[in-house]
This record gives sequence, C-alpha cells and structure tokens, in this order.
Amino acid sequence: MQLKQDFFEQLSGFYSQVFPLGISNPHWLAWSQDAANLIAIEKPSDALLQGLSGNAQIADASYYAQVYSGHQFGGYSPQLGDGRSIILGEAIGPQGAWDVALKGGGPTPYSRHGDGRAVMRSAVREFLISEALHQLHVPTTRALAVIGSDLPVWRETQETAAITVRLAKSHIRFGHFEFFCHSERGAPDKLKQLVNFTIKQHYPDLSCDAAGYKAWFTQVVRDTAKMIAHWQAIGFAHGVMNTDNMSILGDSFDFGPFAFLDTFKEDFICNHSDPEGRYAFSQQPGIGLWNLQRLAQALAPIIASDDLIAALNQYQVELVQQYLRLMRVKLGMAVSATKTASPEAESDKGLVDTELDNSDLELIGGLTMLMERNHLDYTNSLRSFGQLDPHSKHSSLRDDFIDVNGFDNWFEAYQKRVGNIHDVEQWQAQRNRVNPKYILRNYLAQEAIVAVEEGNLTPLHELQQVLQKPFDEQPEFDDFAKRPPDWGQGLIMSCSS
Repeated sequence: MQLKQDFFEQLSGFYSQVFPLGISNPHWLAWSQDAANLIAIEKPSDALLQGLSGNAQIADASYYAQVYSGHQFGGYSPQLGDGRSIILGEAIGPQGAWDVALKGGGPTPYSRHGDGRAVMRSAVREFLISEALHQLHVPTTRALAVIGSDLPVWRETQETAAITVRLAKSHIRFGHFEFFCHSERGAPDKLKQLVNFTIKQHYPDLSCDAAGYKAWFTQVVRDTAKMIAHWQAIGFAHGVMNTDNMSILGDSFDFGPFAFLDTFKEDFICNHSDPEGRYAFSQQPGIGLWNLQRLAQALAPIIASDDLIAALNQYQVELVQQYLRLMRVKLGMAVSATKTASPEAESDKGLVDTELDNSDLELIGGLTMLMERNHLDYTNSLRSFGQLDPHSKHSSLRDDFIDVNGFDNWFEAYQKRVGNIHDVEQWQAQRNRVNPKYILRNYLAQEAIVAVEEGNLTPLHELQQVLQKPFDEQPEFDDFAKRPPDWGQGLIMSCSS
C-alpha cells in the first residue's frame, strides 16, 4: 500500500498527530477485495493485518485525527473531531487516491473521555453497509476490512473491540468549515486555505477565486442532493445527519443507527436517540438543505451571499430531478421503455415539463402511500415490477394489496403513463436490473453479528456475498430476500450500533 500525505503536509493545524493503540489477537473478520482493488492491494496478509490493527507501524503513514465541529441534532457543538478514527494518509490506487482510516484505533485528543474503540457489532455494520450501498450505486465511502480482537471494551455490557478500515475519497466534512469559521482557531485565511485545498484535491478543473468558489459550492449542493435522492429512492435511512457526518463530496458517511425500510413507513425513525424524528426517513431531504445552509453560513466570510443563495436555490430542483430520474427507471416510466436502463445511465431526456414532473411525482407518491396503507415491503414491492405485465388488467402485484380498489385506480393511471411496451420480457429484465432483490436488512446484520459472537463467520461471509450482487437472482439465498420475522421488523438501533 503506497501512501501520500497531502492533507497532513499541507494543512498543519487542521489535525493532531496520534498513533493507534494495538489490539490483542487481531484477526480478519471480513475483507472486501473490491475495495482492496481501489488501492492496489492484491490480498490480505499477516503484515497488513498487524499494520492495520495498530500493532505495527505502516511505512509512509502519518497517523492523524482531524479536528472539526458540527451541528448535532440541531445544536452547535464547537469542537468535535475524530474521536475514534485515525487516518494513515491517502493510498494511491489505479483511479486516484483514497484516505485510509482506522475506525476504532484508540483514543485521540478529540475522544471526549471516550476509549476511542469501536465494538465488533458497529464495525461489522459499517463494513456491510458501506459495501452494500456501493453495489446499489449509491454514492458512499467504502470499507476495506473488519479486524476483530479479544480486547474487552465496555458499552452497556462487556464487548470486544474491532476496527473498520474505511476508505474515503475525502474525510472533509461540513463540520470542518464550521470549525474554522466559528472557533477561536478559525480565521478567513484558514477557511480559505481549507477551501483551496478541497478544490485543488477534488475539483481540479475549478479555480481558487470567486468564480471557482461559487462553482464549487454549487457542486457541493448538487452532490448532496444527488446522494439524498438515492437514499429516498432505495429506501435508506441514515439516522444521524449531523453536519459533522456530511461528506463534502456527497458520499454516504459515518454509519451508526442506519436502516433500510422494511414495511414502507414515510416517517420511519431508525435511531432510538431520535424520538422526535428529526432524522426520520421523510425528513432527510429537508435536513440535507438545512445542513447545506449551515455550511453556507460557515462559508459566508469568503463567498458572496448572493452566490451562496443562488447555489442553495438549486438544491430542491436537483433533488427532485434526481429522485424522478431514479424512480422513473425503477417503475419503467422512462422515455424509451425499450432501451437499456440503469439509474446511472437512463437520461430521461425530454422529461422536463413541469406539469409532467408533477404528474410523475403524484404517481410515485400514490404508490408509496398505497404501500404504507397496505403495510407492504418497499424493496419487495418494487422488485415485483420485474414480474409485472404492464398491459394486463390482472397484475400479480394486485394480490398484495388489501385496498384493491385503490390499487386498481393507481394501476390504471400507471398503465397510461407507461404506454405500450413492445418487449415485455426485456422491460421486466430492466426492472430487475434497477430494483434490488437483496438489501442489508437490520435483522440479517444482527443474525450475522450474533453468529460472529459465537465464533461462526459463515453467516457474515454469506451475507457479504449476497450483497455483492443485490440485483441478481441467487436461489440458494432466497431466504435473505424475505420480509423480516416479527422480531426483526423495523428494528431501531442506537448510535453505538
């Protein structure tokens, strides 16, 4: 693993150097070769295990924890920072550089009296969701591995420590800019230094002047809107959308009490620390804008307010267009029903008429409303469109609804919107390429975690294998696609998850 140190060398004062504390009896719990290929690692090795577990020093690594602040559940925390994450540097890969971080590597100056450790259950969940979202085409950070140990740590009870090795194109968060605007260490020159670094590293086509700043913030707005549109379309609830958990690149980041929707529920809350539902599934689009407004406030000393407002005004339009693009393809409502469809490739060129946009939003909203009223599983219902004949009056999907009249009315409007499909089998195959059969349901993750606690890694590795091909039929793993049992329906997690 070849490392460079751009952040460490160019942004002195934006971090503290700190070295990881080793863990006893390190061993691989999970490994993603797909993520390893990003940084040119051919396979796991004993030497790499010792280095990533903090038991041996890695050549060229700098070892540092970043400082930042953030708005947490609406209130401003003036200093946060990497409390249990230590960054090694940027690993050079075939298509660019990726930050390598040891999440759970021990205490840092920002641990706020914590032990800096991650427990096995949270490390496994972060690994699984990072790789699962990637396979679902959702913008996300990645996870290279989970390293287990026999080191005891205490949460509600005694557990064992583990380390998630996270890869990110950048660990810069909204909270970085808030800290260097609002804190005693902040100053316009520091803020400008951070913005210039971010642009040079990740937006090299932009200039570091007023025009470049405006274009950069506009892109941040668009990337954030795109990420959240993906979350809403795939049925993903992040759970803790604090500004310190928002990546400046629009990548899904810092996973805690996340959940995919099981039975569709618009106001689903996946975090038991959020009883008022600030970060409920339906609130995510609005919170995305609120977080961007906090970022704009932090950037106000160096970017003109008119430019910030103009960029923020693009958020809703971008989010709705991205969401419509994704949902039209999922439901087979694209302009050309016979061309190859994917959420990333389908263009919807020509569907820009406002009235048509509103009509499509109403049609999509009508379906999700029916799902909620009839207690249907979101993922399985959308997957059913791969077996749907849009010309038939007797849809197989109809049998899932208690309110059949409501479905019939919706389906009639849907058939008119879809129009005549010349090749139904091809149309169905396209739906299966964009509507996953398998998602990371919380009960599946919990079953895998319990097995690991008992010394059995097979369920974890099987679940990882299934999630690598979420759109494929995998008959031997059909049980992974079933609705959760009663105990696993709509599980709510804690922030230590």
